[in-house]
Amino acid sequence: MISVQLGNSVQKIPAYFAYCFTQLTSVTIPNSVISIGESAFMGCSRLTGVEIPNSVTTIGEYAFFSCNSMTSVTIGNSVTSIGNFAFQRCTLLDTLRFNAVSCDNFRLLTDDGSLYSLDISTIIIGDSVQKIPAYFANGLTKLSSVTMGTSVTTIGERAFSGCGVLTSITLPNSITSIGAAAFKNCSGLTNITIPNSVTSIGAEAFEYCSGLTSVTIGNSVTSIGNAAFRECEGLTNVTIGNSVTHIGDEAFRYCRLLASVSMGNSVTYIGASAFVGCWGLTNITLPNSVTYIGNSAFSVTGLTSITIPNSVTSIGAEAFEDCWALTDVYCYIADPSRVFIDHGQFDLDDGDYSGRTLHVLQGTADAYRADEKWYPYFGLIVDDLKPDVPGDVNGDRVVNIADINAVINMILGGNGNTIAADVNGDKTVNIADINAIIDIILSGAWN
Repeated sequence: MISVQLGNSVQKIPAYFAYCFTQLTSVTIPNSVISIGESAFMGCSRLTGVEIPNSVTTIGEYAFFSCNSMTSVTIGNSVTSIGNFAFQRCTLLDTLRFNAVSCDNFRLLTDDGSLYSLDISTIIIGDSVQKIPAYFANGLTKLSSVTMGTSVTTIGERAFSGCGVLTSITLPNSITSIGAAAFKNCSGLTNITIPNSVTSIGAEAFEYCSGLTSVTIGNSVTSIGNAAFRECEGLTNVTIGNSVTHIGDEAFRYCRLLASVSMGNSVTYIGASAFVGCWGLTNITLPNSVTYIGNSAFSVTGLTSITIPNSVTSIGAEAFEDCWALTDVYCYIADPSRVFIDHGQFDLDDGDYSGRTLHVLQGTADAYRADEKWYPYFGLIVDDLKPDVPGDVNGDRVVNIADINAVINMILGGNGNTIAADVNGDKTVNIADINAIIDIILSGAWN
């Protein structure tokens, strides 16, 4: 058993310094050292641990390769470069303390897993770390605990992908970006809260996290990437924050048990197949911000009812196809002719729509009954809805002078939704309704 303590004047540990020195059990690296050379401690099979001080900036290739008795490693906060395979085949490595501020190329496994650190169960990421590198802990199948420092802003692509026994992780409020596939195939995760600091969730970020049951997406997230939660088969509850504008294609595809979606009031775009195959989803109210519903967005779901706001301007092909339980559609679109409809948006294979009712704004039923993009998919069309924005006579979701002009046109004998124009509810369209709109504008009650 041999211990080595390097002197305080040492600045560089040379390549192959202790190469295959099998009797070495410990080494003390002073704060004077700035670099550790290639294969410096490769094959030191009895070395049990190492602390790399904050002075070190570079760790060479294979530096600690095959140190297969090493159980812990601490990487200082000045390291900017870690060479390929620096810690591979450290088969007993259990605990990694990672403090490097910027080290984009560090990973513990190779792409094919042939050079491995299989036993890592704990990773502690220091408060100085700002970016977790891409592929950082990708494929660590025994990783069960991650403590993340308070300065992390970015989690790189596939940083924790395939960490199947990782059951929970707390993301600090410093994080702004979660990279593509960052937690993909983390099947042990049961819940995740995306803090309010995060602005984007990358494509496939939580794909195939089959144990995930609940997701809360913070109020600063503006975009949910394509397939971000695809096939999270245990997911039952999703809360989408008020800043999200874009829900990507296949974002929640085949989340079969998803029963509750609370959608923030800024969503404008729901991508193709975003919720396809969500059998547990029985009803949803789309916020008044939604303008675009993509192809097959809600097809093959358990929907029994859906509310479509007047803000919608485009509904993609087969958006609600094969929603067998869908009996009631509540549509606040004032003029169906202004909405782009692709084809088959409410299609059923057997063509039996007798048990389905389309509820539309009062005074607009005839327009829907004449529109071949709508009437074939409903056994009954009834105009039993009132505008969800009082005073919005022209249906543009804004109460302003244009609504006053719309009422004037109706008073003068023009066409329009007279029910919407009866703002004060006295069953007559006259100057009193104009005054009611003015009151609404002045009070800001519509906003």
